[in-house]
Amino acid sequence: MEKLISADWPFQKVLIANRGEIALRIIRACRDMGLQSVAVYSDADRDALHVRMADEAYRIGPATAAQSYLHIPTLIDVARQSGAQAVHPGYGFLAENANFVEACQEAGLIFIGPSAAAQRSMGEKTAARRTAEAAGVPIVPGAMIDDADDAEIQASARRLGYPVLLKAAAGGGGKGIRLVRDERDLLSSLRTARSEAQSAFGDGRVYLEKAVTPARHIEVQFIADQYGHVVHLGERECSIQRRHQKLIEESPSPIVDEALRARMTEAAINLVRSIEYVNAGTAEFLLGPDHNFYFLEVNARIQVEHPVTEWCTGVDLVQEQLRVAAGLPLSFSQDDIRLRGAAIECRISAEDPENRFLPATGTVLALQEPSGPGVRVDSSLYPGLQVPLFYDPLLSKLIVWGKDRTQAIARLRRALAEYQLVGVRTTLPFARWLLEQPRFITADFSTDFIAEEWDGRQTGPVESVTTEQQENGAAPTPVELSPEQMAALVASLLANDNAEQEEARRHPQTQTQGENNRWLDVARRDGLRRL
Repeated sequence: MEKLISADWPFQKVLIANRGEIALRIIRACRDMGLQSVAVYSDADRDALHVRMADEAYRIGPATAAQSYLHIPTLIDVARQSGAQAVHPGYGFLAENANFVEACQEAGLIFIGPSAAAQRSMGEKTAARRTAEAAGVPIVPGAMIDDADDAEIQASARRLGYPVLLKAAAGGGGKGIRLVRDERDLLSSLRTARSEAQSAFGDGRVYLEKAVTPARHIEVQFIADQYGHVVHLGERECSIQRRHQKLIEESPSPIVDEALRARMTEAAINLVRSIEYVNAGTAEFLLGPDHNFYFLEVNARIQVEHPVTEWCTGVDLVQEQLRVAAGLPLSFSQDDIRLRGAAIECRISAEDPENRFLPATGTVLALQEPSGPGVRVDSSLYPGLQVPLFYDPLLSKLIVWGKDRTQAIARLRRALAEYQLVGVRTTLPFARWLLEQPRFITADFSTDFIAEEWDGRQTGPVESVTTEQQENGAAPTPVELSPEQMAALVASLLANDNAEQEEARRHPQTQTQGENNRWLDVARRDGLRRL
């Protein structure tokens, strides 16, 4: 793939209608190819890393997404002002908004993604189910309940058999979904699902679907060009999730063998061809305990978890998106794709896993991101960053690769131990816990794993203990540290480490006093590893 584009490309400058780590990912892809990048930012993101990294940056409004990142007229106006000829939506926000695609086209801009028609055929879930069924792709039994009264809804649920799912017709990202295990909860859950769907998508319609349980969430990455070439890049395992939000993804799936992979990827490609889809996308499936799979949805955009596929195939998906949008054919064929090794991605989000994964905020006071063989970090973090509450809480993605899943897990353990972030509660403690769980290590899990294992475990406050208390057998006492105190502790421990290493180099036979060693170990364990 060329690194520098030619002068006759239809675009030389790309507006990135997004923020955070995905905006940085697209900026880097543009820079690798010799394209200029234009960032946009709200008042809350004035000091964000993507603003600093882009060739140009424009303010688009207040902190609320509706007045900034979701405000189509402002984005189109910035594209005109900056001279951008193309728009990349990233994921989230307007990435799957057919009206935005049409607005870009009307303004003479190239939208780096699928057409409005393809988005509409997949964006509305009941229409997507009909399209999939027509393409011969297995779907979960379900029923539309738009105009049905309570008695009809209850009858439909009985016909499907409990448990059932209520799902937003215009949904995505895990919103507007309710699991109903018993008829007594059906109507109250229906009201909640409709309300959430209306709030999230401006569309309160929901439908019923038979719940496949226990199930695994498997997705197939694909990309297509305008010349009829469609290529899949294997599958990803996305079953470690909470409230239908993915936390860990890996490729390939440890449960998918060659025969099942062939069936699932064939189904995905048949579906893509049936809607004349162009650019990158993902077909998502539920895999039942009997190894039968069912269509869930198509995500008509680049996915958060695309790096694991990139590492196992050697394909730069974002650069390939740019090529396809420029009217070029795919730079590879299906025969060129060979899955190599195993990759795992860990989402690091500003959420408190000890408090039902509720969103967190704060200022990043100290940061140490991991590196080394087989480690990649896609991050929007830097010391001093103020993490807002207005947007998706994803801060960074830690991705590792190994020659097999065992090595990938070992590398992820090492990288998580190196990853230190002070000032904001994150999902790092959950990820460290997960990597020690036998069921994860042996790939014996489903989408219910977190509810079964994490939510039911015993938890307690962050504790610290002095050497004297240890020696006297006293119970640990909780210690509440402010972010500033924690930052000072981190700096002190790192300085202590450096001093010890220097002393060891100069005097190899000298050992640090046991008292200091024990305190350092305790402080590391209770002060750092729980961040």
